[in-house]
Amino acid sequence: MRSHTPLAVRMRPGSLSEVAGQGHLLRKGSPLVTLADPEATGTTATSVILWGPPGTGKTTLAQAIARSSGRRFVELSAVTAGVKDVREVMQDSLTQRDLYGQSTILFLDEIHRFTKAQQDALLPGVENGWVVLIAATTENPSFSVISPLLSRSLLLTLRPLTDADLGLLVDRAVDDPRGLAGRLVLDTDAREALVRLASGDARRALTALEAAASLAERDAVDGDDADEEEDADATAPTITVDHVSQAVDRALLRYDRQGDEHYDVISAFIKSIRGSDVDAAIHYLARMIEAGEDPRFIARRLIISASEDIGLADPQALVIAVAAADAVQLIGMPEGRIPLAEATAYLATTAKSNAAYLAVDAAIADVRAGGFGRVPVHLRDAHYPGAKRLGHGKGYRYPHDSDVGVVAQQYLPDELRGKQYYRPTNHGQERDVQARLEKIRKLLEG
Repeated sequence: MRSHTPLAVRMRPGSLSEVAGQGHLLRKGSPLVTLADPEATGTTATSVILWGPPGTGKTTLAQAIARSSGRRFVELSAVTAGVKDVREVMQDSLTQRDLYGQSTILFLDEIHRFTKAQQDALLPGVENGWVVLIAATTENPSFSVISPLLSRSLLLTLRPLTDADLGLLVDRAVDDPRGLAGRLVLDTDAREALVRLASGDARRALTALEAAASLAERDAVDGDDADEEEDADATAPTITVDHVSQAVDRALLRYDRQGDEHYDVISAFIKSIRGSDVDAAIHYLARMIEAGEDPRFIARRLIISASEDIGLADPQALVIAVAAADAVQLIGMPEGRIPLAEATAYLATTAKSNAAYLAVDAAIADVRAGGFGRVPVHLRDAHYPGAKRLGHGKGYRYPHDSDVGVVAQQYLPDELRGKQYYRPTNHGQERDVQARLEKIRKLLEG
């Protein structure tokens, strides 16, 4: 009889050795590995807070540790548990420790949903060692977990699973008796689609696989009914890319996060922003989001675009791009698509200038070619003993002593005197910069 338990639950690892990904947290001697060691139950264990995106293995790690460690395991959900439930667990754990010498692991899922009062109720048990807390959260603990609890716990950050990790999980689920038990065949294109659509989320990959498998089995049964002479057991049903597409109700984009499509789409995205075509820019943004591109990568490209293609024509562009990157890091996806879209639309529709970008590249080219000299004597540091004897700082004019805040004075080395790197355009706010800079340069030249 086939289990009605979801495939993602059935395939949860029974031990840390079966966990895919998170190798940086599972090295020999690490806190999680030590916690799972049944021979270490008599040692003092540190409470941990697992922070990471959905589907990266927070619950899986906690349950694998519980199965391996020999410790008593209690699980609470912040969605349903209250202060009374927490206090009852603390009292029971204290009793188990004092009467039977048994330590307790308390797994608290979605701790960011706990109020301050509920988190305060955890403190006595964590501080006195009545429980070893393993808390899971998808939100930044610096904002969602109270400071006293943070200071008494190790914060461990989980990373999105790699394509290789997800491929391993999918293959295991197809063959493992707990999963599809080899009843179906997964073709290569379908496997790649599952990995791509999962975007580092193991649960999403296994849920889509299970739905696609049901469609493949249904089609196989329909095919057998249509041709009764066909031997139904001759071949196993095959899960195809069409089954995956139907299962997730989404068109499958051709997009390889390490291949040509990755570079082509991001190139078109940046060039659309540079060309002020907001509709095209939003289109390519949507393609990247739907294909599971790392939103942090998109945010980084927006920051570069704001600096390279917009610059001082609109200094606010860089502020908005950085704010979008911070927002994505803080709230994650899918909500992160909104600040990304806001920044994309702003950058595409604002004034453009690459003057600052060209200026620094021209200056770097001069420096690499040997076009530099000694810092003028009057600009050199005069604060250390003996500097004045060398003439450092002599003749320096303090700009704030001038009514206009600018004085005639040489700043570039003699070899570059009169060189102009920054040439502002007349676009956007840089038009004002251009007019102001002309006056400044005349004053500097005296």
